[in-house]
Amino acid sequence: MFPQFGATAESLTKASTAVLRIGTDAHLYDDPEDVNIAPLLDSKFDSEKCEALKRLLALIAQGFDVSNFFPQVVKNVASQSLEVKKLVYLYLLHYAEKRPNEALLSINCFQKDLGDTNPLVRAWALRAMAGIRLHVIAPLVIVAVQKCARDPSVYVRKCAANALPKLHDLRMEEHASAIEEIVGLLLNDHSPGVVGAAASAFTSVCPNNFSLIGRNYKRLCEILPDVEEWGQIILIGILLRYVIARLGLVKESIMFSLFNKDIENLEEDESYITSNEEAGYAIDNNVSELGNMIFQCYIEGPDEYLSRSSSTNRVAPKLDVSQFTSCSNEVVKILLQCTSPLLWSNNSAVVLAAAGVHWIMASKEHVKRIVKPLLFVLRSSSASRYVVLCNIQVFAKAMPSLFAPHYQDFFICSSDSYQIKALKLDILSSIVTDSSISFIYKEFQDYIRDPDRRFAADTVAAIGLCAQRLPKMATSCLEGLLTLVGQEFFCGEIRSLDGEEGVLVQAIISIKSIIKLEPPSYEKVIIQLVRSLDKIKVPAARAMIIWMLGEYCSLGEIIPRMLSTVLKYLAWSFTSEALEAKLQILNTTAKVLLCIKGEDILTMRKIWSYVIELAECDLKYDIRDRARFLKKLLSSNLESQHGEEENSESQKRDQSYILAECILGGQTKAVTVQSEPIDFRFYLPGSLSQLVFHAAPGYEPLPKPCSLPYTDLDQYDGATKSDSDEEDPGTSGSLDEESASNYSSEQSITGSGNASDSDESVSGNEGEDNAKPLIQISDTSNVCDTGFRDLMSTKSLESWLDEPTRSSKGSEIKQSQIRSSSARITIGNIGSRVKPKCYTLLDPANGNGLRVNYSFSSETSSISSHLVCLEVLFENCSLEPMFDIVLIDEDYSKSSDSTNQTSPTTENTLKFHVDKPALISMEEIPSLEPGQTAKRTLLVRFHHHLLPLKLALFCNDKKFPVKLRPDIGYFVKPLPISIEDFRDKESRLPGMFEYVRSCTFTDHILELNKGSNSLTEDKFLVICETIALKMLSNANLSLVSVDMPVAANLDDASGLCLRFSSEILSNSMPCLITVTVEGKCSDPLIVSVKVNCEETVFGLNLLNRVVNFLVEPSVTQL
Repeated sequence: MFPQFGATAESLTKASTAVLRIGTDAHLYDDPEDVNIAPLLDSKFDSEKCEALKRLLALIAQGFDVSNFFPQVVKNVASQSLEVKKLVYLYLLHYAEKRPNEALLSINCFQKDLGDTNPLVRAWALRAMAGIRLHVIAPLVIVAVQKCARDPSVYVRKCAANALPKLHDLRMEEHASAIEEIVGLLLNDHSPGVVGAAASAFTSVCPNNFSLIGRNYKRLCEILPDVEEWGQIILIGILLRYVIARLGLVKESIMFSLFNKDIENLEEDESYITSNEEAGYAIDNNVSELGNMIFQCYIEGPDEYLSRSSSTNRVAPKLDVSQFTSCSNEVVKILLQCTSPLLWSNNSAVVLAAAGVHWIMASKEHVKRIVKPLLFVLRSSSASRYVVLCNIQVFAKAMPSLFAPHYQDFFICSSDSYQIKALKLDILSSIVTDSSISFIYKEFQDYIRDPDRRFAADTVAAIGLCAQRLPKMATSCLEGLLTLVGQEFFCGEIRSLDGEEGVLVQAIISIKSIIKLEPPSYEKVIIQLVRSLDKIKVPAARAMIIWMLGEYCSLGEIIPRMLSTVLKYLAWSFTSEALEAKLQILNTTAKVLLCIKGEDILTMRKIWSYVIELAECDLKYDIRDRARFLKKLLSSNLESQHGEEENSESQKRDQSYILAECILGGQTKAVTVQSEPIDFRFYLPGSLSQLVFHAAPGYEPLPKPCSLPYTDLDQYDGATKSDSDEEDPGTSGSLDEESASNYSSEQSITGSGNASDSDESVSGNEGEDNAKPLIQISDTSNVCDTGFRDLMSTKSLESWLDEPTRSSKGSEIKQSQIRSSSARITIGNIGSRVKPKCYTLLDPANGNGLRVNYSFSSETSSISSHLVCLEVLFENCSLEPMFDIVLIDEDYSKSSDSTNQTSPTTENTLKFHVDKPALISMEEIPSLEPGQTAKRTLLVRFHHHLLPLKLALFCNDKKFPVKLRPDIGYFVKPLPISIEDFRDKESRLPGMFEYVRSCTFTDHILELNKGSNSLTEDKFLVICETIALKMLSNANLSLVSVDMPVAANLDDASGLCLRFSSEILSNSMPCLITVTVEGKCSDPLIVSVKVNCEETVFGLNLLNRVVNFLVEPSVTQL
């Protein structure tokens, strides 16, 4: 009537979808490329930039490669819009590894954002820097993380903790200790969110460094309930491992009673035995051995488990009594108390983690606390039901009395999946008792009628397990199983293996396992099954019944008399039987032939001959092989019945008979059936490995009890500290002057290097030749180590956050400075003793007798500031002259004519190679006689201070490819300045532009040992000259000043300070180096090198280069 109001289901769906998408960015995913993105990225409006960046991220989400927009996106990293900045960071994180060179261009912007007043911007910048997985900027990221670990914002400190695993993945061993120190600092934080992230970083970076946990153990336990849920799971595991590694297991726990399989321990605990007997349990070896295996798997790793499983001696090593502690121990009590409230957490994973702690560490009386929380999670959370049941299954197998009163919680629901049904059946068969078997058996009878016949077969198997665990109920269970067998073969033809056939087979398997317990008592059961052979048509079921006939052929009086009749029937039906039934007919006939006596021997031999003949002609090779084997095995036994034989033949017959008895002999005595496989592998409660039944990636077993070295136990006073010590502000992770000043790193210390701006000093000039060392005493206001670090941390913190310096705090710092006198000296004639290090470019073995060595020169090029000067020495080590020797750029030689290869390169050539390394071609050496040398000067422009330059050396019309490796120490030129200018420039480069590393220096020891009559006062001069020569011989620097300490102890060189200045060739930025010495003069010295440079990547690489050549011994030492 009103067609305009008509609507289809499809149109309604589209309309509802359109309504839901109003006000969202979902339209970007429909057609992200419907507009031109490039102009929007260059727009002046932030809204258009956001639109373009959102479209790029939508394309990335759909799998498109949009890395070609990387340069345009990087330009927007300096945007003032928070939304634009956040989108740019997301894009950079995705493509930083693919475009590393472009990503490095944004490092300076990240550093500026680390000083932003908005904590979100600081956190985004740190996350972006940590996400750029490049080794070149890794030291810079470590410095940034160190700064952010003391940030006043909780979110920034949490991002710093999340960045630590990314740094650890780069596998930088030289920074491992610095990363671990940051982890320890963040674990000491007062914010629960930061502690949770720090715990995650601890498991990734240093999971076995329990010294970090011991210092804060008590506070970590107290803050555990406030940590986020996923952080609680990780922190619970860390605390459990720490307690076991320090104190060992608990004597009163179920783990101790089951791991030590001494029955004496259980017999002494009368209450434990009485409670189990009342519940209907018997303390048998099966449960004890299973519990032993469970807890042994908790402690041993996969390698230990495999080695023990493959060995013949599989007895687990017992733990020493000293490796156990009491549950009354203060450390254990704190752990159990802080995890008890978590048993009722909303997160099922937290409940499992807390239950695992109580399962391992709580006493047998208190371990029952885990039962009700686990059952509550089982009823309330359907998503985690399977995981909880897998862990309850292990608990119930090791200690059935825990869940025995709550057997009704494991009854099957119609909505349960098959996997959950199978777990519940296994648990019910484990916790069954005399008082609950009647109720459980009634439930099992209902389960057998379930339409899922695979589940019904599992139920039949569970009935057999219950009968084995409770022998008193074996008869009732057996009657029910026999009734089930009678019903199954009357139901008609069975077609499906997963249906009725599986139920029948499982019923007979359960009957067989019950009969094994006490065969003489179940003779009538065997007879009943044999009589049903003509009705049971399932091959597997028939094979098992035939096996039971042969196994118990001599049992009682009735079975031996019915053997001939049954075997005649089996021989008659042999050709129509299935493979498994034929094999069992052969075995059963052989067993009967071994034990038969009396009048039936002749009949049995005829049946045997008939069956063997049929089997030897069978189409299946398994049947034919089995027939030949049994015929040969029983041949001597059959021949012995004809008459007398010789002794040797009789002896052979006896041996053959014994062998046949061992192989085919029946079992008529009662045997103990092991309900659980002993070689089964168990894993820690709540772990993924427990679900998948193998060691998942990242799985770690519990540490060995009391494996923590006793030398480290003095540090683990976190559980015994008083509350006042616990709240010490010096150990807090929040940002204040006290906490920042108390934290320092021996390998990477950052901060302000401006000790005092009002110092009066006399600078030294290294260019004064023939001048003796001049010593002048002056008060340089050197701050002591602690005060200097306090000032350094506070100064860098204020400059980083752009906060004004508080005058009151500054006056306190100035008053706390400890002034010590020092002498500023001038080292005369130091320049003439500098010998640059020589490198080999081509050795005679590879150059047909031509040796080429090079060394970096301190001279600078007048052509271009990007050129580095080198001195190249050519030597003819052969017996023949060499001609036309020239060294050129290999890349340039490919693009130019051969006639112009030896011509001088002009400024145009440099412009042509603006993106490639360039080489001012050297003057050609026309000839070089044997033993003659020639020197040439090269001007080289390296593309990067770490990448080698490929060159081509031509000699006698032969080409020798060589590589010229750069030395970052000569990418700078000397910058002669006064000490006042040095301090002024240093004060302008604090915080992120300051990097410190320490190393050991030993070159001075050899110099001191040369002169035996030298005065003690001259040791300082020797150390100063040795360090200065080492620095100037490996880098193009200018010596600014040398400060020597003036103290009562003349053998202590602590406080010795050398300052060097330079500027980068490419951009003329200053690069300042300060070398500070600590230690005794005659011992190896600890040298601290500090570099102040605005180019962060260059400064870090220069710092590493300086530390490396200071550590290297001099040539004379070698």
